[in-house]
Amino acid sequence: MDGSNEVTPEQPTGGRTGISSEAMEMSQDGQTAQEVAAVPEQQMQQRSGEDGQHDGFASSVWAAMPGMLFQDRQTSLHPLSLSWVWGYNSSLAVHSLMDGEDRVLLYVSSHTVVIHDILGNRQYHLQGHTNTISCLCVSEDRRWVATADRGPDALIIVWDSFSGIPVRTIFESHPEDGVSAIAISQDVKYLATISTGTVQRVCVWRWTSPTESPECSTELRPEFGYQDYVIFNPQNPYEFVSNSKTQVIFYLWGDAGLQYGAPLLSGQTFNSVVGRFSQSVFHFNNSQALTATSAGKLVVWDVVGPHTPSKELQAKPHSMKPIKLVPLQEESLTVLQVFESCIVTGDVKGQVKFYNGQLRFLTCYSHCTVGPIRSISFSKPPPGASPACSTSCTTSSQPFIPRNFILSTSDATVLHVATDTTNFEKIMEEAKQAVNAIACHPRRELIAVGSHCGLLKVWDYQQTKYLVSRIFTQAGIQCLSYDPKGYFLAAGFTDGSVYVLDAISLKSSSKEFKFSHGPVTHVSFSHDLDYFATADEKYSVTVYRRVLRHGTGRWEHLAGLHSHYKPIRGILFGVQLDSNEPRLLSLGEDRQLVEYDLNSSRKDHLVVLHKDRIEQIAVPLCLAWYPQLSTESFILTANNHYKMKLYNTTTKMCRKTLLGPTYGSPLEKIQILPTSTTDPRKSYLAYVTKDKVGLQILPVDGNPHKSSAFICHPDGVSDLASSYDGRYVFTAGGNDCTVMKWEVNLNALDAAASLGGEDLIPFYSLLDGGREGEFFREMEDFFYYAQLHNHGIDTLETRQVSTHIPLEEIPSVMRAMGFYPSEEKIEDMINEVKFSTYVDTGEQVTKINFGDFIKLYINHRPAFGLSMKNIQRAFQVLGYDNENGDKVIDRGDLLLLLQRRGEHMTEDELAQCLTTLMRKHPGRGGSEPDTYDPSGAAALTEEEIPEEITAEIFAADILGLPIAEPEKRTEKSDESSVCEDTEA
Repeated sequence: MDGSNEVTPEQPTGGRTGISSEAMEMSQDGQTAQEVAAVPEQQMQQRSGEDGQHDGFASSVWAAMPGMLFQDRQTSLHPLSLSWVWGYNSSLAVHSLMDGEDRVLLYVSSHTVVIHDILGNRQYHLQGHTNTISCLCVSEDRRWVATADRGPDALIIVWDSFSGIPVRTIFESHPEDGVSAIAISQDVKYLATISTGTVQRVCVWRWTSPTESPECSTELRPEFGYQDYVIFNPQNPYEFVSNSKTQVIFYLWGDAGLQYGAPLLSGQTFNSVVGRFSQSVFHFNNSQALTATSAGKLVVWDVVGPHTPSKELQAKPHSMKPIKLVPLQEESLTVLQVFESCIVTGDVKGQVKFYNGQLRFLTCYSHCTVGPIRSISFSKPPPGASPACSTSCTTSSQPFIPRNFILSTSDATVLHVATDTTNFEKIMEEAKQAVNAIACHPRRELIAVGSHCGLLKVWDYQQTKYLVSRIFTQAGIQCLSYDPKGYFLAAGFTDGSVYVLDAISLKSSSKEFKFSHGPVTHVSFSHDLDYFATADEKYSVTVYRRVLRHGTGRWEHLAGLHSHYKPIRGILFGVQLDSNEPRLLSLGEDRQLVEYDLNSSRKDHLVVLHKDRIEQIAVPLCLAWYPQLSTESFILTANNHYKMKLYNTTTKMCRKTLLGPTYGSPLEKIQILPTSTTDPRKSYLAYVTKDKVGLQILPVDGNPHKSSAFICHPDGVSDLASSYDGRYVFTAGGNDCTVMKWEVNLNALDAAASLGGEDLIPFYSLLDGGREGEFFREMEDFFYYAQLHNHGIDTLETRQVSTHIPLEEIPSVMRAMGFYPSEEKIEDMINEVKFSTYVDTGEQVTKINFGDFIKLYINHRPAFGLSMKNIQRAFQVLGYDNENGDKVIDRGDLLLLLQRRGEHMTEDELAQCLTTLMRKHPGRGGSEPDTYDPSGAAALTEEEIPEEITAEIFAADILGLPIAEPEKRTEKSDESSVCEDTEA
């Protein structure tokens, strides 16, 4: 694992790394990872010469030392590399990695572990998970970090925080659903994990062992509740405890397997309200365990029953019972941990309290601005330091002062607490709710980030420095956009309101507008700052204009229009080709591309200039102005069938259809990167899919090697932005509350495209069997048979050999290869070739060669072939349940649907198609052709087709096609109904 999350088209996103060589060395040498970490540098050098196992510093983990992580940072060789992350998962703990005044934090952002040097303003990213990280734990010496995720292909990874290297990856630990809780033992040898799901599975792993199976495991009963917290006994690695909100479970494992006990505790046990459980710990000097509750109490657990000290271990875990309920305070307890010889609690009011072993109060740290505490992490002790809390603490006249610590709260705030001065310093304050909106300044190195909690922040992304912020309390921010000159920042909100702000100070430049009846999803400015427009969830477009009043410009509402009947996927301002006037377009999932007449529009009346249906079945998802790479001007769109299309900006004719990136889900947003000053002839496109960010070399031509993608937000990307100079791309993760900054390396992308081959070589690999396969030979045969067919099969004249076929033969060869395009798609294909050079030469193309035909076939055919799921989905919509419970369509209904819906067919055309498909030719005798008899065909159709047709009969018996299932995909939109608008 190289720390990259780059994915390849139609390929799994994770590779098997297993246990690293460093971890194997630990296991073979008989040392634990903790012992390895304790070896000083001089001893490592000495040992290298003695046993010959380490040649100098061959092992990066063996040689790693604290503080070396940020040294010797190398330039990434990937087209996109993660450079910075704003935001973190506030439901997980934040850990302090360093001692003294150093403030190096470790936390989780989406699928990435971030090691953040606050004072040095540096970040290091541990990348390897393909799903959002669900839990993590850190060893006591802060060196070893274990992370786990939930979702498909869930992983457990153990990292060395000194070097940033993943030393062990456990695959298929909990293949059903992933991991909900993880803990590492005091001796760092073992991991305990608990799966998610209704029936949770508990496993113990010896992570330095190369085996892929756990040491032991057991399943828990659902009535125990969802166990989401686990911790080892620091004094005994064979004992650990977990809890849900309602049940605490004690575990003991060894040669006999994994045993557990789940003692009962209710309000009647102590005749007192217990509350919901939050966290549990083991006492530091006896056999007891403690659990914090939402009622501000501690449950004390101990071994109950006749036993001797020598049999105490065997008595656990079944003999652990609640022996006491200790009320500590009225506020709900959220955190409970053992700090050396102290018991430490955190609560919903932001208070941190310390108790000794007898639960006697020692001290409290609190601040009025601190929210509910999520985690507490103390600075590492200096070498040779005595415990911060001992039995003498309660008798000494000296006040008790623990080490400094880091607090994280559930409202996404991190604070550093200096215990000697009781100073609370806020070092991070991030978005508390979903981040759906980002925008980059068009002339400066600024990025604006808006969240659903109403927080709007502006950062200098080059210096990664926070500049200014503003909080809106009435609603959440849904979209943002700077104007092209960088004077204004428009913000759309979830309540339908729109603010136009000063781009630098964030002060309002006009009054609040509220003309949308639903959340504002898109906002955009015209190039001349005369207009800005918004789109909302109620399928409406609203236009605002700037007018001069008393010598100053003011924004005012112009008009709005309910112009779509399905969600709007984008609004786009452009410039008229014959003037400098702005033009406005909107694109919806209703397949309509709408252009508005801004000049003719007046107050409360928005005029539509053109409305064009640009797709027949596929759903368009995004659009952009295509760079002027040729004489003709285009609009670029991408749809949920993994196709990118170029439309003439004037006629809206589809000029090209191209295979887009196929990385598990279709393109959701696209943005043209600013032209490079070093080579203005080169253009590039940035895009996001459901969970990935990528780059595409322009012009688009279907070559898969000209694009690259990386996992960015496994739970979904909400927005995309690029810097004004094209050096960085930014992604927002929605509910994961993070924004990621990606550094662009176009040379790496160009190199990858060059390695993929030139001309037709990249396209051969997209054919089944490649250039030497049977499919290619069949295509070649059909292509040259079409030449013969064009010249006449029965002619005896000398044939003129050609490398081309007429455009009229394209549909026949396509269908011969198993691709059955609709009449509209056929027209698009022919027009694509016919007018390919018309703008430059004024002449139409009338024929196509074999190489161009291959490209045409690959770009137009379905990206993943015909899926049985799509056919079954159509029958679910159009059919009914028969006596056997199967979804069927009546034969007569099917024939009527084919004739009356979608592209209409006559009865004769339908009969001829069905008899040809079923290889029956009525009206023909022997081998000689005869007059086609439509009545005979209709009779044969009724005879051969059963009255009730299932999806399987339709696919196998009527279509006669082998049904190939596509690669596993997670995107919902790419499973669009094939019978939407009854066109399939």
